[in-house]
Amino acid sequence: MKLAVTKEALLEGLQRIQNVVSNRATLPVLSNALLEATEAGLRLTTTDLEVSIRCTIEAKVERTGSTTLPARRLAAIVRELPSSEVVIDVDAKNAASIRCGASFFKIYGLPQEEFPTFPSFGEPKSFTLKQGELKDGLRKTSYAISSDETRYVLNGILFSLSDNKLTLVATDGRRLALFDSDIEFPKSHERDFILPTKAVTELQRLLGEEGEVTISTSDNLASYELNGAQLASKLVEGNYPNYRQVIPAEAKERISLEREAFLNCVRRVSLLSSDKTSSVRLNFTKNNLDITANTPEVGEAKESMAINYRGKDLSIAFNPEFLMDPLRSLPNDEVFLELIDEMSPGVLKIQSPFLYVIMPMRVSV
Repeated sequence: MKLAVTKEALLEGLQRIQNVVSNRATLPVLSNALLEATEAGLRLTTTDLEVSIRCTIEAKVERTGSTTLPARRLAAIVRELPSSEVVIDVDAKNAASIRCGASFFKIYGLPQEEFPTFPSFGEPKSFTLKQGELKDGLRKTSYAISSDETRYVLNGILFSLSDNKLTLVATDGRRLALFDSDIEFPKSHERDFILPTKAVTELQRLLGEEGEVTISTSDNLASYELNGAQLASKLVEGNYPNYRQVIPAEAKERISLEREAFLNCVRRVSLLSSDKTSSVRLNFTKNNLDITANTPEVGEAKESMAINYRGKDLSIAFNPEFLMDPLRSLPNDEVFLELIDEMSPGVLKIQSPFLYVIMPMRVSV
């Protein structure tokens, strides 16, 4: 195969696919990117056998063909090339000569036949969604994904399709983030599936603010097509817990808070919270909120905020990181904290279909 491509197009393509490559690949070819030169351009593919990604970039193809080359090494070379046309010429033994201006590199690859085939979907169930909407939903939920590998069904985001609504849910057992989006799809497309963490991360890299994404699913696969790229992933097997039952039915207090001011106060106070029993306490009194942290042998911190609060005095402790995660991810100026008592979960809401449930911490006053 032989082709010419701009440095910028080649580097952009490689950057879109290279993160799927595993640092501990079980097979040598899994460290490589598949390059396929066709009349339509140059198609680049990587996979770790769980997640696969491919994209096509413009190229002047002189001789069609295919090979696999070390993905990260190729990206490192292209990144350092001068901004000029890059010519790639691959011989029958998968040795690739790369020329750009006065630069020349030769790297050795492996034959295409050793590279796994891209997942096939047969007759998938598909629907479209605005990229910006999905990107917003993933940003508002993905931080709550569990990293505990023993609870593998929580190692991803639940996509729940029901009643013309897409619900995204992530939880680690101590907090839960939920986002709803109204979309239209046939009744026959209703289903739940769990997209694993790595696929969620790669999907977030691909998503933009404009355009649409086509989501296709089969029994154990999901595919996302957008911006000339396709991400395919195996799904997490198992049944997601009944997340609805952990959402409190009603609250006794609903408190309006200025998001950024609240975030800044919690962040400052958390500097003196212990790593082992990390917590900050929220003390609500009439029109005032005190945020405190007290760690023996370290010190204490306190911040006060003027708020509109007329309920009874209430004190509740939360993990500061869990409290800050949604505050960092929300664009809203105002958030609402709903509370029952110091032993019940708190619920953070905004003026749109999103909620965040956070379990309180039991700490001595």
